[in-house]
Amino acid sequence: MPFAARRIGLLIRPHMDARMGANVQGPSLIRVPDWLPDPLGRYYLYFADHKGRYIRLAVADAIEGPWRMHEPGSLTLEDSLFPTVAPAEEPGTTPDRLAGTAPPGTPGVEDPDTDGRQPHIASPDVHVDHANRRIVMYYHGLEGWRTQRTRAATSPDGLRFSALPELLGPSYFRVFAHGGATYALAMPGLILRSADGMRGFERGPRLFLDGLQRHTAVLVRGDTLHVFWTRVTDAPERILHSTVSLAGDWRGWVAEGEAEVLRPETDYEGGHLPLEGSWRGAVHVPVRQLRDPCVFEEDGRLFLLYAVQGESGIALAELEER
Repeated sequence: MPFAARRIGLLIRPHMDARMGANVQGPSLIRVPDWLPDPLGRYYLYFADHKGRYIRLAVADAIEGPWRMHEPGSLTLEDSLFPTVAPAEEPGTTPDRLAGTAPPGTPGVEDPDTDGRQPHIASPDVHVDHANRRIVMYYHGLEGWRTQRTRAATSPDGLRFSALPELLGPSYFRVFAHGGATYALAMPGLILRSADGMRGFERGPRLFLDGLQRHTAVLVRGDTLHVFWTRVTDAPERILHSTVSLAGDWRGWVAEGEAEVLRPETDYEGGHLPLEGSWRGAVHVPVRQLRDPCVFEEDGRLFLLYAVQGESGIALAELEER
């Protein structure tokens, strides 16, 4: 089932407060539940700097905005249980090395070894746990030299989070429930399963076999998982859609089909910038790329949030099923 996107506009831009900086990416949107104490707005939008030391937070009373920054943010690196100082290189170890990594000296992209030693937290994936009256955030951090892993943290108010010690899996979790279990889709296309979503994630198959899948968003419709994703090396990097049949043994799941949903065309998306292939990792200059899809459904409407100009803002579109 293909999706058509109707652009709504730019929500978040660099330097919206004195602290957040220029790198803007990794959105995750929730509707604030009625039981949350002293809410700052009707919607909370969590996002990150790719190499930041805290998870950013914007608030609004309508999805379309206007959005305003909560400058203190939410979870901090110091409270994340990930290292706060750069790890030493570890000869003899096997660090993460994914397809599509930029060669040293690529403009706007940090050297892989420098990039792989910078303490940070990013890629929030935030969920409302109504049963336990808490907000759950999955996030990744630098666990060791060129090694990123995911943890979970919980919060009673969506502002102050307490991290859990267990390392759950690779980076860039997008979590969904199906058939009484909790699943996570991690980079590059790896599926994991947990009984309760907070511990004991078991590794399963890779849904995307070329190793170039970057960030994803997930939407369950019956026994079908809709995956919105981007691919490293595409020119331009753009948002794609594939499906996964959730019928049968989860160890046999595989992504099928590929349809384009959105590519950078407007100026705020980077449509005026040079057409070039993308690389893995943070990008510190505006580029002609869309990244980091996030889907949010409410009252029969399906929204797509995504990073623009590589990692230079967050925009909103509405998705229509055709």
